[in-house]
Amino acid sequence: MKKHILVVPGDGIGAEVTTVGKQVLEAIARKFGHEFTYDEALIGHVAIEATGSPLPGETLTKMRAADAILFGAVGHPKYDNDPTAKVRPEQGLLQMRKELGLYANLRPIKLFDELLDASSIKPEILRGADILFFRELTGDVYFGKRERLDEGNTAYDTMIYSKYEVERIVRKAFEAARTRNKRLCSVDKANVLESSRLWREVVQAIAPEYADVEVEHQFIDAAAMLLIKDPKRFDVVVTGNLFGDILTDEASQIAGSMGMLASASVGDNTGVYEPIHGSAHDITGKGVANPLASVLSVALMLDISFGLKAEAEAVVGAVDAVLKAGYRTRDIAGPTTQPEHVLGTDAMGQQILQLLQA
Repeated sequence: MKKHILVVPGDGIGAEVTTVGKQVLEAIARKFGHEFTYDEALIGHVAIEATGSPLPGETLTKMRAADAILFGAVGHPKYDNDPTAKVRPEQGLLQMRKELGLYANLRPIKLFDELLDASSIKPEILRGADILFFRELTGDVYFGKRERLDEGNTAYDTMIYSKYEVERIVRKAFEAARTRNKRLCSVDKANVLESSRLWREVVQAIAPEYADVEVEHQFIDAAAMLLIKDPKRFDVVVTGNLFGDILTDEASQIAGSMGMLASASVGDNTGVYEPIHGSAHDITGKGVANPLASVLSVALMLDISFGLKAEAEAVVGAVDAVLKAGYRTRDIAGPTTQPEHVLGTDAMGQQILQLLQA
């Protein structure tokens, strides 16, 4: 198989973890006889510094030409500490999602048993948790009208959804539920928000088409509590952009660390595969970032965009074997981890590559 992959490292540790992700893709190509070609492009803070734009036109052109995109992270403390900045790294991320029509963000939350002690949640609550989140990605407060009024002393952001936006991601979630345990939980705030009432109406209208899938509705506050209290009750979860952002970051504690969570942002064309963590400038350049979320994002790319299930399973299997052997990055190291088994970014990547090359 021949595929062209665009690597977009972005900011901070994005460059470090995507380097490992690309190495894994190269190893898979050699092992299974595929031909993967690569290009690279700028986004975020590094793009602003180089071009003045968080998403240069050249980057967008390369994105549209790629079969899949391996993404790092965007963000910089410079902008976090200056809320008045007119140009921000995250604008590039939002524009990318809009321009590429990436309306569905898939975030698998699957706990490796070896990491039960990496979470602050009791092992008996966590063991067996396996959740697939569908977060809508191109609507909600991130894209609604926003404005400052009253000489800057009042501000508003509009939470807005159209029926078709809800329909298309809800159908994807129902289809996924059919391949799993046939349970779908829709999360909203329909007791307060009109946009959530539309969301719930759409889910209820579509549900009869998937009579084999059990559907429940949860308010966002209840869902946030239940996610920690009883994560095994969830199978597939579908929700809006803002709620999905918050819930999946919360769910990182089920997996032990944000450094373990991969994601796929897909629409009807090119998909983007990225860890859910941020740019983490506090550890950038120190060689300690956990690359496993980027590696697991590669597995999602191989499966979802390329249909290479055996190759995807090989990647996940390598991650599982490395964890079983006791190797950890510092964010997932527990009290029983041997000091010599606490690895940096590159060393953890090498452990994965050795298994794939065996």
